[in-house]
Amino acid sequence: MTEEELLESTDLFLLDLDGTVYLSEKPIGDMIGTLSRLRKMGKRIGYLTNNCSKTVREYEVSLRRIGILEDGDRIFTPGVAAAELLKTEYRGKRVHVLGTDAMKNYLAEEGIALVDADPEVCLLAYDTCVTFERLKRFNEFLQTGAPYLATHADAVCPTDGFPMPDVGAFIAFFEYASGRRPDVVCGKPHTALWRCVQKAYGLPAERVCMVGDRLYTDIRFGNRHGLRTALVLTGDATEADAAVSEDKPDLILQDFNGIFG
Repeated sequence: MTEEELLESTDLFLLDLDGTVYLSEKPIGDMIGTLSRLRKMGKRIGYLTNNCSKTVREYEVSLRRIGILEDGDRIFTPGVAAAELLKTEYRGKRVHVLGTDAMKNYLAEEGIALVDADPEVCLLAYDTCVTFERLKRFNEFLQTGAPYLATHADAVCPTDGFPMPDVGAFIAFFEYASGRRPDVVCGKPHTALWRCVQKAYGLPAERVCMVGDRLYTDIRFGNRHGLRTALVLTGDATEADAAVSEDKPDLILQDFNGIFG
């Protein structure tokens, strides 16, 4: 597929953030200009990140400050998908969250009953203030057999320097400590996040393109749900990785600005 064919066949671009649109919140190349050009063509922009250290409202503030969010754009995080899941399939259950205060506050605002003891559901999210005591307590709750949800499974988070440990690294930690892996993962490449996008836009999958830097989350998400896919080489994956991966993108770009050739 060429850049022109992808543009012609896409009404909505779902863009990953870290490693795709920016690195350490610095836009990659002329990303602001590229996004503006797409909007003028009538393309819709949605940001689909697996990083849930911030709420949607916090992302709105930071993305406007950076200059990449305009009226009409939407933001989706695994935190949003987790809240929807907890309100439907685990409605009324007591939930213990290993995550940031911002994440906990968001879930509480969504009507989720959060507890520090005797949970009926455990949710592993991104926690930038993690302590050994928090890890120990979450591990103990897992061993009671409560349903175990995780927001996402990215092993690391791309930054301008060395990558930072992400939720996937903690999933591995708890697998060694408790013998358990999540029963449900909410973020890319899984279905809970795609349901949120469908609810917001109602577009056919073939008119949506997922753009990201990770094969096993972004590209797999798109392939799994019938979307167009574009891999950018500004974060996690390389061309060599793409050549041997089972997760094949429709298009590979050096960066997303290359969508216009």
